[in-house]
Amino acid sequence: MNSYNFICSINRFYVVHNSDALLGLVYDIAFKPDGSQLIIAAGLRVLVYDAADGTIIQPLKGHKDIVYCVAYAKDGKRFASGSADKSIIIWTSKLEGILKYTHNDSIQCVAYNPVTHQLASCSSGDFGLWSPEQKSVNKHKVSSKITCCGWTNDGQYLALGMMNGVVSIRNKNGEEKVKIERPGGPSAINILIGKDRTLTYDPCCVSYFSKGEYIVMGGSDKHASLYTKDGVRLGTIGEQNAWVWTCRVKPDSPFVVLGCQDGTIACYHLIFNTVHGLYKDRYAYRDSMTDVIVQHLITEQKVRIKGRELVKKIAIYRNRLAIQLPEKIHIYELYSDDSSDMHYRIKEKICWKFDCNLLVVCSQHIILCQEKRLQCLSFTSVREKEWVMESLIRYIKVIGGPPGREGLLVGLKNGAILKIFLDNPFPITLLKRSTSVRCLDMSASRNKLAVVDEHNTLLVYDINSEVLLFQEPNANSVAWNTQCEDMLCFSGNGYLNIKASDFPVHQQKMQGFVVGYNGSKIFCLHVYSMSAVDVPQSAPMHQYLEKKVFREAYQIACLGVTDSDWRDLATEALEGLDFDTAKKAFIRIRDLRYLELINSIEERKKRGESDNELFLADVYAYQGKFHEAAKLYKRTGHESRALSMYTDLRMFEYAKEFLGATDPKSSRILMTKQADWAKSSKEPRAAADMYLSAGEHLKAIDIIGEHGWADMLIDIARKLDKAEREPLGKCALYFKKLKHHGYASEIYSKMGDLQALVQLHVETRHWEEAFSLVEKRPQFTDDVFVPYAQWLAENDRFEEAQKAFHRAGRQNEAVKVLEQLTHNAVVENRFNDAGYYYWMLSMQCLDIARGETEQRDEMLKKFEHFQHLAELYHVYRSIQRYTDEPFSSHMPETLFNICRFLLNNLTKDKPRGISKVNTLYALAKQSEKLGAYKLARYSYEKLQELYIPSRLQDPIELGSFKIPRCARCHDVLPLLHQQPPFYLDEGIGDEEAVSLIDLEVPHTDERDMQALRLDDGLDDAEEDPFTAKMSFEQGGSNFVPVKVSRLVLRSMSRRDVLIKRWPRPLKWEYFRSLLPDVSITMCPTCFKVQHF
Repeated sequence: MNSYNFICSINRFYVVHNSDALLGLVYDIAFKPDGSQLIIAAGLRVLVYDAADGTIIQPLKGHKDIVYCVAYAKDGKRFASGSADKSIIIWTSKLEGILKYTHNDSIQCVAYNPVTHQLASCSSGDFGLWSPEQKSVNKHKVSSKITCCGWTNDGQYLALGMMNGVVSIRNKNGEEKVKIERPGGPSAINILIGKDRTLTYDPCCVSYFSKGEYIVMGGSDKHASLYTKDGVRLGTIGEQNAWVWTCRVKPDSPFVVLGCQDGTIACYHLIFNTVHGLYKDRYAYRDSMTDVIVQHLITEQKVRIKGRELVKKIAIYRNRLAIQLPEKIHIYELYSDDSSDMHYRIKEKICWKFDCNLLVVCSQHIILCQEKRLQCLSFTSVREKEWVMESLIRYIKVIGGPPGREGLLVGLKNGAILKIFLDNPFPITLLKRSTSVRCLDMSASRNKLAVVDEHNTLLVYDINSEVLLFQEPNANSVAWNTQCEDMLCFSGNGYLNIKASDFPVHQQKMQGFVVGYNGSKIFCLHVYSMSAVDVPQSAPMHQYLEKKVFREAYQIACLGVTDSDWRDLATEALEGLDFDTAKKAFIRIRDLRYLELINSIEERKKRGESDNELFLADVYAYQGKFHEAAKLYKRTGHESRALSMYTDLRMFEYAKEFLGATDPKSSRILMTKQADWAKSSKEPRAAADMYLSAGEHLKAIDIIGEHGWADMLIDIARKLDKAEREPLGKCALYFKKLKHHGYASEIYSKMGDLQALVQLHVETRHWEEAFSLVEKRPQFTDDVFVPYAQWLAENDRFEEAQKAFHRAGRQNEAVKVLEQLTHNAVVENRFNDAGYYYWMLSMQCLDIARGETEQRDEMLKKFEHFQHLAELYHVYRSIQRYTDEPFSSHMPETLFNICRFLLNNLTKDKPRGISKVNTLYALAKQSEKLGAYKLARYSYEKLQELYIPSRLQDPIELGSFKIPRCARCHDVLPLLHQQPPFYLDEGIGDEEAVSLIDLEVPHTDERDMQALRLDDGLDDAEEDPFTAKMSFEQGGSNFVPVKVSRLVLRSMSRRDVLIKRWPRPLKWEYFRSLLPDVSITMCPTCFKVQHF
């Protein structure tokens, strides 16, 4: 690539010299914000020039001494001039003076605020701030002569540069905010931000160029130079005959105007040429004049290589990057061989100053081109070879090759095209033409050469035969596709042209020059930017398809085409029976349906099939060309495939036409398929009728049953023979789902399936019909009564469930049901229900013990255990209600006795759900109410040994402190023991005992008689065995069960005797009330005793 430094065009014009104006010295320049006018301070006048052509518009008179400075407001409405006559004049854009004010010394500089348009005017001893809104000028004294001034871009601060080297930062009101002192430094000439740089001359002016990216500076060296914003000198803009006193940049343009000591005013146009290099998808270009950016055009990754010198040329090849600086060349290499790696490191430095037109880098060499001469240098600065051409070199390009032996393609101005190898001192002439070469490129296989000449004509040659293959007009650059031998692109007249083989050119609009072509990416340089354009290869691919050249079309498609183009290629190749190409194309678009077809055809080929017409028929069928496919199927003798195709596509009319008059079997198959289609088309009734016509009863029954058409279903079932059990069974099953018990029963009866009939009655809860069937068929007893019992238990009809379980002989199931119900009641704190369920369990166990001798002992133990639990849960319910509910229906005495009873019967194995804490707490509270304080205190102390719930902690602690304490207290009341039963003497049966008790001996009323009795107490004790029992309870040594004789039985009152008449095998139990005045009653079912 050619690369040049910035080139400047110069326009000069002169002011008229005045004898009083120091030979016309130009002190200052200012542009109008729109760039149309140039204001110049020269001599005693302010000169206004046309910035476009340099003609003077009007000289302005008003100052009496030399004009030192001018400045234009950003809004373009006015400008100001300052003079040695100590005055400031405000001029309008129409070149009329509207205001004049003075300072005490000569004016040195002026500057307008870019936002508020406030004017800062500076003299040798002070500075002033003026705005159109105010009548007076605010002036501020300074300690040194002000030489320059400038506002910040936001207009908030003003910087003043002084003769003593101090920079003062002021706000809009003139107050000093920051003071920058530079002891011993030179006076400030202008105000800029950056690092200090040492200059070899005295600077007189400085100005930002191109939005602050560069700096223009002039001074005593009589040059105007361009610097980077960091102070790196890039080059000379222009050389003058006198000091450059002032410089200004035209707003938003690349023009720079200089004012010189001798009165010269020069305008320069700065043009920055593109310095870049390209290799495949890597593009390197210059940025900010000193940096190099390497861009990966595919991934859009970028890496910046920073520099501090002007970049003159760039070359890139494979993993090498060469950058030419003013005094040296830097060679960089990639860190790795990864194609996506973007990290470069310095490899070599060639510290020579080279003058060359073109720079090329190879794996181990750099190539310098200077007009006719080519020089090959190693990275160690050794000149290895040199070639001198017969004409100027216009184009050079590396075309690849082994490291150290790369080939160069060279185009000369006289039309010669050469190939040079780095290890060969003799160039090889490829072609000689009569016109100058503008651009060159060679195809990937090195067999074809593309040339663009100075007449913008593209010519393509066969290198081996030197035959012109074709030519195209309007070309300014050309590039071969690096991945396809027969494709190239060229640009010209605003169009991109793509040509494949000898097909016509495909065009599309594009700005810029083609510099590379890789796959589907065309790299285009437009002005200063490189872009990668995605170009679908649709047009050339279709050109190959028209000629049925599928493999070449596939190669073009691989470069980049749309999905529709891939499908076109796959379809055309499939119809052309090029299955390999079609398969690869369908894989690209992921069309599994066609891939399955191709795989099946390939498998059939492996098995020996070779009928291409049959293969093509399958292809047509897949493509929807059904009639063509049917014709081919018929021609190849595969009518069945045509029939399957039509029926699968629901084309039943075409199928009938295709079949014609054939056998009934094919018609029945067709009817079945039509019914399948009707079913999938949500026409169930028509589908059912078709299935019945085709003899497919099961499918018809499924459709009818799913839609609940009971009438149609029963008609089918009645027409079916009883031997057709499968369809009949399916009919019965659907009737069960539809809850038509009668129809289902009818079908099962027709089938003779009694087991299914019983199950039907059970599932539908038709128990009477089930019982009736059991009476006739006893073998189904278990099948009926077991589920019946379970149903009763689920509906809380436990007694009936018990009878059902008994009848079915399932005693254990009955017990398990009740045990589960009992457990649930305890878990849910339903203690009344728990007591009732435990009582029922005990009675169940008693019934089992009465009927089975093997389990009698075990059942009797369970009976006693369940009776005990029933009694505990029954009484605990009262305590639970007392502790959990705010009110209680029991008297304190009743709760007191309940608690005592429960505590006496709680063993180590405490029943689940019964809380000893609640029981002791209730006992303590009732004892406190009844005055049994010691027992209450005892209960509270026992509670301290247990874990107390948080809800009871405060009441228990408070209750234990509320119990009164005294020096003398009663003993703790003994806990209540249940009165044991009395027993009958041997020989006395239950019936006899009851009859003797009923024969109550009348008592004589002692109030009506007087008698003297001796030893009354002793006789009573001998006659009454219960008195001895009471003496034992009050301290007797041995417990003696109470046995009563016939005489004692006869003496008992019927109302004082309670009899628990347990069923066999248990014995009856007899109890006597020792408190005749208390009314006691007993439940005849559960034998629970209560008093009123």
